[in-house]
Amino acid sequence: MTRSTRTSVPAIPAAPSLRASVAATAAALALRPVHNAIPMNPPGIWFARQLIATLMAVGGPPMAGITVTQVRAGAVRGEWVRAPGVDFGARAVYYIHGSGYVLCSARTHRALAARLSKQTGLPVFVVDYRLAPEHPFPAAADDIEAGYTWLLGRYAAADLVIGCDSAGGHLALDLMIENHRGNRPQPAAAVMFSPLLDLTFGLAAAQERRRPDPLITAHAASKLPLQYTRGLAADTPRLRLSIPKGTVLPPILVQAGGAEMLTADARALHAMVRAAGGSCELEIWPGQVHVFQALPVLVPEADRALARAADFLCAAQVSTVEKVS
Repeated sequence: MTRSTRTSVPAIPAAPSLRASVAATAAALALRPVHNAIPMNPPGIWFARQLIATLMAVGGPPMAGITVTQVRAGAVRGEWVRAPGVDFGARAVYYIHGSGYVLCSARTHRALAARLSKQTGLPVFVVDYRLAPEHPFPAAADDIEAGYTWLLGRYAAADLVIGCDSAGGHLALDLMIENHRGNRPQPAAAVMFSPLLDLTFGLAAAQERRRPDPLITAHAASKLPLQYTRGLAADTPRLRLSIPKGTVLPPILVQAGGAEMLTADARALHAMVRAAGGSCELEIWPGQVHVFQALPVLVPEADRALARAADFLCAAQVSTVEKVS
């Protein structure tokens, strides 16, 4: 579903572009078998980290002229990413990367953060949270909370927005639930690219029976969060997320690719937020792969989707300012 008021940003296409279809087919033939075969032992995890970093760099290389500022402040690690011409000001984006709690980093997502900075005109802080298996639950969740608290010491909550992808979506939703529980102010809005909700990949497995994901099987992907949860029960609080009725959340936009198995998680998250009384928009982009927004070289829809996400974030910040004034 889309907002009828969006007239200045690209519409969601009715069908995937030829380039997107070719990319999905190539991924199914070349990447899916490799991803499925990688063992979750130290050499396998090292190889998977190198592979995803290479794929991100090829599919979405950094633009020229970006400014990167490293942050090391107590428990907070990350980097500020600013597109050319973007200065620090009163507002900012907090970005939480994904890849199963195991694989990615602020560096792998630097190009995506730069493009989001360009689209929003805002600096983007990408938190470099600790990864599993070296750092199991709740290390990542603690680092996400520490990063948000650090930002609240520099910005008003209404001047912050969240961007996230994949497992970063799980971490972002957990943060916002904990914000409500702890009476901590919420950001103005959040956008989620292909969010992971069910860490067991049960929802994804059901979706996969209808349409195989071109990148990986649900069984293979489910081994990643297991490195983080380390034998904890699936219903452990903050792992199996639930939103109590009346929880105050910011407006959320969820985007997912129609070809990926986490379409099921995106739909479930959308339904969960709305059932709790929150505002959530859902966009399913036909034929797109997981976190296609990070792959502008391969799929032209990447920049269009990012433009819609940036529009959502900026509109929410303007709306928050108007309510305050």
